[in-house]
Amino acid sequence: MPWLPDLFSAAALARISASPEAHAVPYFAGLLTGDPDPLIRSFAHEPELHHPIRGRVKGARAFERFVADTHRWLVERDATWAPVDLVQTERRGVEEVVLSHDEDAGRVDVPVAIAADRDASGRLTDLRVYFSTWPLTGHHAIRPPVLQLDPDVEERGVVGEYQRALAAGDAEGCVAAFEPDATVREPAGTAYVHRGHDELHSLYETFFSNGGGIGLEHCAATDDGRACALEYNAVSWGRTEMPPQAGIAVYVRGKSGRLAAARIYDDADPPLGEHA
Repeated sequence: MPWLPDLFSAAALARISASPEAHAVPYFAGLLTGDPDPLIRSFAHEPELHHPIRGRVKGARAFERFVADTHRWLVERDATWAPVDLVQTERRGVEEVVLSHDEDAGRVDVPVAIAADRDASGRLTDLRVYFSTWPLTGHHAIRPPVLQLDPDVEERGVVGEYQRALAAGDAEGCVAAFEPDATVREPAGTAYVHRGHDELHSLYETFFSNGGGIGLEHCAATDDGRACALEYNAVSWGRTEMPPQAGIAVYVRGKSGRLAAARIYDDADPPLGEHA
């Protein structure tokens, strides 16, 4: 996800280890080729991408600059990426990876999620990239909404139970949505992974220590039955109102029907002291 492999040359596919029979070329693999043409032709119309740092990138010329700049950044920092998961429905897919790259202090890992909308022919109509700038800068960047509130969005089963508990500030209800050995990964990455009932209970007690739950505007849900990716705008945290900020979270169902994992991708600055 998301580039169309039949638009790449055989040499390019060989370099990025993707065969013409593959469903799609992964996001970073396509960018690493440095060739904007197959990426642009993967779109049904003019390319449009929403990026946490670059903002809205629309049109062929702007997209070509984005590809060139990103390719150079990936090469200069010896970037690699490890796939995490893929949630896919007929018209949308959400690809998750962990991007690893060089900084002055050493290797840095950044969890990244890419949401891709497609038309009936399979070509892209819109790309939305989500990650926290905390691993890069040690600070949060306020990211304006990418999507608008959709009152018709409905999360099925345990995902909906969890969302209601999150909004209500109900720590017990949040923990009850998870399997006993489930994990929750915060946006800042692997240093902020919490596992099991006790750690999750402590996490949600901390989350709700500002006088209430976390208010999200639900914008889009991509649910393949195994996992659900929810795109949202964070608008409040306990008693603190926040400017709406774009994010996505992926919820993976376990064998029991409870959640086995939750992974969050936003840059909201929690009003909780040093919490990242």
